[in-house]
This record gives sequence, C-alpha cells and structure tokens, in this order.
Amino acid sequence: MTGTRIAALGHYQPAKVLTNHDLAAIVDTSDEWISSRVGIRTRHVAGPDEPVDELAAQAGAKALAAAGLTPADIDLVLVATSTAVDRSPNTAARVAARLSMGSPAVMDLNVVCAGFTHALATADHAVRAGSAARVLVIGADKMTAVTDWADRSTCVLVGDGAGAAVVVADETAGEPGIGPVLWGSVPEMGHAVRIEGTPSRFAQEGQSVYRWATTQLPPIARKVCERAGLAPEDLAAVVLHQANLRIIEPVAQKIGAINAVIARDVVVSGNTSAASIPMALSKLVDRGEVESGAPALLFGFGGNLSYAGQVIRCP
Repeated sequence: MTGTRIAALGHYQPAKVLTNHDLAAIVDTSDEWISSRVGIRTRHVAGPDEPVDELAAQAGAKALAAAGLTPADIDLVLVATSTAVDRSPNTAARVAARLSMGSPAVMDLNVVCAGFTHALATADHAVRAGSAARVLVIGADKMTAVTDWADRSTCVLVGDGAGAAVVVADETAGEPGIGPVLWGSVPEMGHAVRIEGTPSRFAQEGQSVYRWATTQLPPIARKVCERAGLAPEDLAAVVLHQANLRIIEPVAQKIGAINAVIARDVVVSGNTSAASIPMALSKLVDRGEVESGAPALLFGFGGNLSYAGQVIRCP
C-alpha cells in the first residue's frame, strides 16, 4: 500500500478587512473586549458576489500552481465546508468547473470546524486504496454569511477564507507524509455548536465548548502523536483549529509540544471554520517558519463536537 504526502499548499482570503474598531460601530463591543476574550483583532469578509466555491477555487488554484500541476492532473476534489448555500451542484463540482478540470470525482464534507482534517484523511485513504492518484483537498467557509451581526458573542469571532492542499502518492521510504488519523465525536453535545434555521445562523454555547476543548482534547491530540510514532516535543508545528486564542494556547500547552511553532492565525483571520487549519498551515510554510519535511500536528475540532487529527510532513 503506497503512502501519501502533501505536495503543496495554498490559501485565499477576501480583500475586505473588518477590524474590532469597525465592529464596535455596529454592535456593543470594543477592541479591548474582543482582544481580551478571544484574541482576534481583524477578520476578512467576503462580499455578496464572492460565494464559497470562489474562495475555494482561488485557494485550490494556488495549491496546484505551487505543486506544479494542472487542474487536469486532479482526479478527486474534496471540499470541506458547512456554509455552501446550494445542495447541488456541490461546492467541489463548482470548484472543478471554475478550474476547468477534466472529470474528477467531486465530494463535499460537512464536519464544520474539523472538516479539513476529515477531508485530508479521506484523501489519504483514497490514494492508499488506489482509487485516486492526485487529490485537491480544500477547506472553505463563508462564516459571515451565517452570522447574526447583532449577537456580539458570535459576530466578533468569524471570518471568511479558504485553504487547500494537494495530496499525492509517496512511495519513498521514511516517515509517512500524512500520518494515521484519529477522529471521533461527542454526539450528545452536538447542540453546543450550531448552524441552523432559515436563514441559517451560527450559534454556540461558548463555555461548554471551551471546557470540552481545553480538558478533553489535549489527551486525544497526544494520541495522534503516538499513532504517528512521535512524542509531542518532536513536533515542529502545531496547527489547531483557529477557534479562539484562549482555546488554542492552553490546548497547545497541554499537548506538550514545547519545541513547536504554534499557529495563531486566528488573531488576523478570525474563526474561518474548515478553512482555518489549511490557511494557517499554508501561511506558516509561506513564511518559512517550518522547514520542508518537518512534522506538524493538524487537529480540527468544533461543530458536532467532532474532532480529527493527524501528523503531516510539511511540503
């Protein structure tokens, strides 16, 4: 059975930036209130003419270019999103059309904030099983489209964007490019993070999510490292779902990755749901903060109170 690796990454964010001071003009909040509670200072906001599939296609095109591949080289497109408006054509199909691909298989995965790590594992499994050779994996969400801008507990959190990875077969000896996934959920607590109703609106039980994330997730993340045959101190980077700086920092500390760069893209991008992990990882790689081949823990968590994580080797 062949192995897999991430050949390249790409990310995309809309041009419009919304600061905390901008938010203070439309809801009862302040820069100090937001920064002290969630650590976010800015977020990018897509316009009405920028649907989720456009964000996804932009990130996907950048990843393909970085990998030296053409759209026709891809035989499977996986898009993790929970904010697509239409059910059919799905987002993956629209991305394939925008990029003028050949005839790839196209699937959307809705695991909300853990969507990208679920999709990455699915790509890894597909290549290992021989049902795909080159997979474009995208996390993309337009969270501002499902936001109640009168609710200061949630509107200060969200941003829009997309991140993408090209997954290919890797038959070289040595450490696996994409390690084994560890995934699961807490179905009885699924109500703690919701995008429900007509029109759909994002809501969450913030304290319940905070307690679950900071107490239950660190030991699971350490097990992800065990499955990859690494100790937490061997990690070069930790890229958690960019939910909230007050969750990211204590979880990262409890994992014990004392030598790792900790992704804190949430500060400038907000919570972009399925886009947050690939976008943060792509930026770390672009800035040269992690070396090619260095081990990074990716760990998504959130909606459905789902989680999924794996250790990857950076492209």
